[in-house]
Amino acid sequence: MSRWSFDAQVTAADLDAGGAVFALGDGSVRFASGERQDAHDGAVLSAAVHPSGDGLVTGGDDGRIVWSRRDGTEVLAEVPGRWIDSVATAPETGLIAAAAGRSLVVLDAADRAFRRDHAAERTLAAVAFDPKGRRVAAATYGGALVWFARIAEQRPTLYKWGGSHTAVAWSPDGAFLITAMQDNQLHGWRLKDVRDMRMGGYPSKIRNMAFLSKGQLLATPGAQGAVLWPFVGANGPMGREATEIGFDQSAMVALVAARPAHGRLVAGLDDGRVWVADPTAQGLDFVRADKGAAITALALSPDGRQVAWADEDGEAAVAEVGQ
Repeated sequence: MSRWSFDAQVTAADLDAGGAVFALGDGSVRFASGERQDAHDGAVLSAAVHPSGDGLVTGGDDGRIVWSRRDGTEVLAEVPGRWIDSVATAPETGLIAAAAGRSLVVLDAADRAFRRDHAAERTLAAVAFDPKGRRVAAATYGGALVWFARIAEQRPTLYKWGGSHTAVAWSPDGAFLITAMQDNQLHGWRLKDVRDMRMGGYPSKIRNMAFLSKGQLLATPGAQGAVLWPFVGANGPMGREATEIGFDQSAMVALVAARPAHGRLVAGLDDGRVWVADPTAQGLDFVRADKGAAITALALSPDGRQVAWADEDGEAAVAEVGQ
């Protein structure tokens, strides 16, 4: 295990082709290999691995979208006066999307001249590409909006549901769109017939979502264990109950991390612990067993073999988690 102690809170952690990368509240991007890039004049608010797999694309409270690599930085776009609250990337198409207030900005990593600015009526809280990297969904007040990423003039499709939607994810088969809501529940739509799904019962805020096991399970935090919703068959979780693993009366799961291609699930707790589990097996493997500050950033590598995390005190680490 490798450890770091940063002098600012880590707002995002990820693993690119070269290893772990951390984005910090002081505007810097730190690489596990030792490099530091000062990407933003202010805090990093959002991050995603660049479509090439090299470095991070970050959004800051300075209105800039920046690509940080081990050998330098590049400002990809600026949205003056806006915070870049969410960033998503699509390796399949090389596209980058960012939520900037009431605007969705779409960039092409291979074409610096390409830029699309899509307007929304309300602030966009989070963005995500569909599995083919051709459409972008955004969580907003009143539901989710979906645009075709490259088309310049278009009216987005609105998937309507009252309330504030704060996170968004596509199922790996593209059949379902899922949002997390401010009032501690999930909402979803089966896209072929726009049928609604309500998934509630959470005691706390659902900060992120992660699909695993070839898209057959959706994992979420927001409870005293990791909550798993079944996505098998044409109906997904409709009419089915969630299960929970890693239940602990003394702590809440703050974040989860997984990869659709693998069955490995990682959970970061609000007491600083981090565990890894396979939902089909028994028991948890605590890769960080000591209690401490709440986990604020968590990521699993694409091959499912490395976990990166950080807590609100700036303590960060990377660990191997097996084959």
